[in-house]
Amino acid sequence: MSTPKVLFGFHAVGVRLKTAPQSIIEIYYEPTRRDARMRQFLERAREAGTRLIEADGLRLAKLAGSHGHQGVAARVESVAQVRSLDELLDDLQEQGVKNPLLLVLDGVTDPHNLGACLRVADGAGAHAVIAPKDHAAGINATVAKVASGAAETMPYFMVTNLARTLNELKERNIWIIGTSGDAPKTLYQVDLKGPVALVLGAEGPGMRQLTRKTCDELVGIPMQGAVESLNVSVASAVCLYEALRQRGG
Repeated sequence: MSTPKVLFGFHAVGVRLKTAPQSIIEIYYEPTRRDARMRQFLERAREAGTRLIEADGLRLAKLAGSHGHQGVAARVESVAQVRSLDELLDDLQEQGVKNPLLLVLDGVTDPHNLGACLRVADGAGAHAVIAPKDHAAGINATVAKVASGAAETMPYFMVTNLARTLNELKERNIWIIGTSGDAPKTLYQVDLKGPVALVLGAEGPGMRQLTRKTCDELVGIPMQGAVESLNVSVASAVCLYEALRQRGG
C-alpha cells in the first residue's frame, strides 16, 4: 500500500473530496475559522462521510509543511492514475482523441512553478505534463496547493530520458515544438491544431541542448518590453491557450 500523503488548502482538498472522497483518510480543520467558506467545506466533508479532526494552526502548519493551509489539511491515499505515458496515449487513441496536446517541462525545479504549470495545463485542456526525472520537481504538498487541485487531475509523468521520450512521441506523429528566445518564428506563426508537444525550459537557462536539438521546430513568444523572458508558468499559459484558441476552444 502506498504511504499516505498530505494535501492542504481548500482547492486541493476540495478537488479530492469531489473526485475521490474514498481516498481521504481524515481531514484536519481549524475550528476557530467559522466563515462561510469553511462552513460549506465542512458540510461537503460531512456529506462525503469523511473523518473530521479539529486542529490548531500550529498542528496544521506542521502537517502541511507550510502556513498557507487556509485552516484545512487532509491525509489521503494516492489515487490510481494512468501508469505510463504510453498507456495514456493509447487510451486517448481509443477514445478517438486525434490531436493530443502535451506540455513538456525541461528543468523546472521550483514547486511553485510546477504547481502553476499543472494548473494552466488543466485549464487549457492539455492531456499530460512530462518532465525529466533528474531535472524536475516531484509532486509535493506545495505543488498540490499551488496547482489548486490540478495535481489530482492532470497526469504528470517523470521520464528517465527526455530526448528518448520526445523521439517516441515523434514516432506517434506528435510534433515537438520548443520555445526559445532566439527562434526565427513566433508562437503565432505555427499551426498548433494537430498532435503537439510544447516544450518549455526553465527561466534563464531555457531548454537543455539535447532537448533543443530533438525539437521539430522552435518558436518564440514575442517580447515587447525590457524583460527578456517570462516565468515558465506564464509562458506555458501563453502557449497552451494559443493552442486552445487555434483548436476553437
